[in-house]
Amino acid sequence: MHSHDTSAVLPVLQSQPGFDAHHAPDKALLADCVHCGFCLSSCPTYVLWGEEMDSPRGRIYMMQKVANGQAPLDAEFGRHMDQCLGCMACMTACPSGVQYNKLIEDTRGQVNRGIPRESSDSLFRRLLFATFPYPKRLQILAAPLYLYQRSGLQRLVRGSGLLRLLPQRLRAMESLLPTVPSLLPRRVARHHVAQGAGAGQLAGKARLRVAMLEGCVQQVFFSRVNQATARVLAAEGCEVIVPEEQSCCGALMVHSGVEDQALAMARATIARLEQANADVIVINAAGCGSTMKEYGYLLRDDPAWAARAAAFSSRCKDIAEVLSELSPQAPRHPLPLRVAYQDACHLRHAQGIVAEPRQLLGGIPGLQVAEIAEASLCCGSAGVYNLLQPEAAQQLGDRKVSHLLAARAQAVVSANPGCLLQLMSGLRRQGAADMPAFHMVELLDASIRGVSVEQLLSSSTPG
Repeated sequence: MHSHDTSAVLPVLQSQPGFDAHHAPDKALLADCVHCGFCLSSCPTYVLWGEEMDSPRGRIYMMQKVANGQAPLDAEFGRHMDQCLGCMACMTACPSGVQYNKLIEDTRGQVNRGIPRESSDSLFRRLLFATFPYPKRLQILAAPLYLYQRSGLQRLVRGSGLLRLLPQRLRAMESLLPTVPSLLPRRVARHHVAQGAGAGQLAGKARLRVAMLEGCVQQVFFSRVNQATARVLAAEGCEVIVPEEQSCCGALMVHSGVEDQALAMARATIARLEQANADVIVINAAGCGSTMKEYGYLLRDDPAWAARAAAFSSRCKDIAEVLSELSPQAPRHPLPLRVAYQDACHLRHAQGIVAEPRQLLGGIPGLQVAEIAEASLCCGSAGVYNLLQPEAAQQLGDRKVSHLLAARAQAVVSANPGCLLQLMSGLRRQGAADMPAFHMVELLDASIRGVSVEQLLSSSTPG
């Protein structure tokens, strides 16, 4: 047994004989796994530790044993489920079409309900889920963070070695702090008028009417990404609506098995974004997009919401999908820059969006897009995994950053705020804190607006 356990469930004899009746992992879906092993080399925890029970087929085997009453739902089982990143790389690798996303999410609900956690672990999780999904609470935290960073105190604290006195999870949290761009929030405008009259447009009519998800961490700490998204869509002839008072989409809770809170947030998101009466719901955070596309499944038991959620999910698209389906209307100006593109797992694996971001970046004159080794392996962010399992997450982050640096790029590009924070933290650890990290849509926005490379690089705020 390996000794890298960083958390989690109490190592006590309390257990129950099997799963409870509420959303137990579907035995038919479990049976889809033929234990062929194609998933092994794609699984980050198996790559790190080489342990069968920390591979997808090993976890499915454990699920089957518990489902059949042959093993208890106990601390050991919970530990292996907690250590899964939920990156879904195994789904891309699997020749049998195993729906691992549904299996692990239902299983995590069972773990949360059926296995007691240490009080410190339980408290830390409650802290995360009471903070990250709430933009107004994050905004309150942003002011002291801004002062901590701008006063020089953060640099002093990091240089002093004081952080070594903190528990590992709190050290990880400090290392991942996003740079607060300003003391006052920079909100994206609520309505953007479609520009131009490109191909397929009637006079004065938008090509698409889109509603944009603001996100939680995205709207508070990466508002520049939302602003760039709205500008690019408008430049490409879309009318953009950004509804007020958006809630969290529930992604963090879905990925962690916190079901009741996730479903409440899914319903609220549907109700809020439906009001825009849009053709498409545009999402620029990979983890949010993968969850919103699954709302129909998540709310399958709710007769008042199941059909409504499925209809809503059918209109959800990542920004890369929307722009790829529209023939380019806005001219692209040269952006002579070499960037390394890092696939967000919930874009590449959960949504199957691989070619579109590369094609969009490839349409920018002068931009070189470098591919990196182990492109399909997770960077270790995985929602709040890098806070709950910091040791494994840091190993994966360092591995990813070493590949990024080998690409000899001037900047890093990804499609998820969590990935950007994880990469910036890893770059700092490896002495490359000055390398900027961007969302893909920021480069498109810079090219459309004619922003110079120097202006673009100076606008970045690495952590």
